[in-house]
Amino acid sequence: MTTTEISSILEKKEREKSLLLAFSNHLATVRDMNGVRVIIQQFLKQIFSVTEYLITLRNDDNKTYSYFMHDLPVPDPTDEGFKIITGDKMPIAGAMTGAVLQSEEPVTFSIQDNIRTNRYSFPSLSFWRAAGASQIMGIRLRVAQEDIGILWLQPGKVNDRLLKGISAQIAIALANATANRAIERQLQEIRRYKQQLENENRYLQSEIRDTHNSDEIVGRGIEMQKVFRLVERVAFASSTVLILGETGTGKELIARAIHQHSPRKDKLMVKVNCAALPEHLIESELFGHERGSFTGAIDRKIGKFELANDSTLFLDEIGEMPMDLQVKLLRAIQEREIERVGGKGTIKINVRIIAATNRPLHLEVMEGRFRSDLYYRLNVFPICMPALRERIEDIPLLVEHFIKKLSRSTGRRVMDIAPEALRELMTYSWPGNIRELENLIERSLLLTKGDVINKIFLPASSIKTEAVVNTASVHGSDALLKKTLDENERDYIVAVLRQCKGKISGPGGAAAILGVPSSTLNSKMRKLGIRKERAYGN
Repeated sequence: MTTTEISSILEKKEREKSLLLAFSNHLATVRDMNGVRVIIQQFLKQIFSVTEYLITLRNDDNKTYSYFMHDLPVPDPTDEGFKIITGDKMPIAGAMTGAVLQSEEPVTFSIQDNIRTNRYSFPSLSFWRAAGASQIMGIRLRVAQEDIGILWLQPGKVNDRLLKGISAQIAIALANATANRAIERQLQEIRRYKQQLENENRYLQSEIRDTHNSDEIVGRGIEMQKVFRLVERVAFASSTVLILGETGTGKELIARAIHQHSPRKDKLMVKVNCAALPEHLIESELFGHERGSFTGAIDRKIGKFELANDSTLFLDEIGEMPMDLQVKLLRAIQEREIERVGGKGTIKINVRIIAATNRPLHLEVMEGRFRSDLYYRLNVFPICMPALRERIEDIPLLVEHFIKKLSRSTGRRVMDIAPEALRELMTYSWPGNIRELENLIERSLLLTKGDVINKIFLPASSIKTEAVVNTASVHGSDALLKKTLDENERDYIVAVLRQCKGKISGPGGAAAILGVPSSTLNSKMRKLGIRKERAYGN
């Protein structure tokens, strides 16, 4: 080889390097697919003299491909091959696309041979034939061992070395544009979630002000004044609080009152209902989990302890927590640190704990259903919520409050309650406490035609009266006066169960007669040691 020939080869290589460098520099300036499309069209046609080409991209499913761009003459816009270019996804398997993606080198196909043998599926074949092509070459576009797509063109336009350089630059540009597009989608999603969270935050703040405003806790009687004094004393401390009381006595309202009057009031109180979560999800809900830590953990999850950092965590129905998780809860409270499920390190937390339960935890400890060390850790500052029957003097205030509140939400303009109806409310036993009273007022509002509630629709009052009579007849006329409150309540529930032949839920069931949810009645039965099969004559 002569010196002139060598010099010519070197000059050609330098020119190719310069072209590729210019191509790369221009592609590096664009961030989206449209910009990539413009640069490719400009360079392939004007600099590399490639006048007919086509680019297909592999779809995320790894099974199909779609056309990205082309610079081919369109002899007939109605041609089936052209329709496919702008149409749906096409399968890779069995097509020329699959053969090219499996090859390290450019692959050349004869259009005539493919028509004769029908070896490869190539739906846009008629398009290429109409464009006057006899052969078609495909070279894969690959970045970091990942196939992006294929550059199709007629062979002989550029040498293989330059073609590989062009395809490498196009692949990088397409990968970057795809990544930028994904990042933009994620940013849009983040902005959408942020807006949604801000809206939810405003809604929750409004709900707390309107629904859980501690200033609206109604009660002027002696028992509630005791509770208010305790709330006032403990609110500004960081001490753990245990709120005890029957279902429907307003334990969550008191928890919110403590939080709203504490130094942590600027952050939302985080609530966890320990009874409402499946046992296998409680740990993840409280402490969070790392991605892949268990089946279904596709993303990292922040637990309620982390969400409540520098705020208050309200653990409702703490008595329902499984024993194995009580150990982890105790450690989190004592050490002030948690560990996510699947995590490799601990996370320091500053969380105030307020727990609530309708179970007698001291008895649960004695019977081995609740850890004594956790009980003593929670029972730093106990607050006992009185049952409604223990604060009868507050019923008129509560009724007035609920009439005003529910008149707005139901759209009924009821202004007052008749004295006879109020007296009926004050002689009722209220097994469902304040929640039952609120529900009853709402029902009465909806059934009242005028602007005064004249009749109270107590649930199955005649059966209840008969149950009380039966209870008294069994235990003596003055038996009710000689028993503890729990003993009387147990006898009362047993008598109602007997009337219902042991039926708890549904129409005519004991829960409906007592005016409480069936879950509440079951919880009460467990607390009082009532077994359904023994409660009605067995």
